[in-house]
Amino acid sequence: MFARSRLVLVTVFAVGLSVLLGACGSSKTLSQPASWLTPYRPDVVQGNFISSEQVALLSPGLSRLQVRNLLGTPLVSSLFHADRWDYVFSMQRRVGESRIYRYAVFFKGDELARFEGDRMPSESEFIAQLDVRRELGKVPPLEATAEQLKAAEAKAPPRTTEAAAPAAASAPAATTTYPPLEGRRP
Repeated sequence: MFARSRLVLVTVFAVGLSVLLGACGSSKTLSQPASWLTPYRPDVVQGNFISSEQVALLSPGLSRLQVRNLLGTPLVSSLFHADRWDYVFSMQRRVGESRIYRYAVFFKGDELARFEGDRMPSESEFIAQLDVRRELGKVPPLEATAEQLKAAEAKAPPRTTEAAAPAAASAPAATTTYPPLEGRRP
């Protein structure tokens, strides 16, 4: 009985080993057992992604607030160079080439004077870089039609008119009282 189970065990081991060695087609993988198992390495995206569509909306004369609303908070803003904001975006791929994008905007006072940097990918190009296994279709238009705007306005609560606003402002504000944080002491 013991000999038969031993024979089955040796046969299973030999078949498993031959399948494993048959799957490894090159001598390089056979000589480096550490390459058989590799850890999972995710794609790492860091920084502020700026699309080419956002760059197209930049124009000299925009205020700092408008630029911040358009591009987001800068990754680097220095006290020594208060008139320059730097946006850096990097994408480290698990397979293939890593890429770093840089963009800088320059101000004179509170107005945008100039901007320069790398060619930024469009939003659809960026999405395609994220997931290479998925095929993307056509990007839908991101604009509302006149009918959609009318429907949204119909659903929105009515706006207060300027005549009603001063009357509401002159009304006394309701005061709220709260109980003491500590209990009463005797």
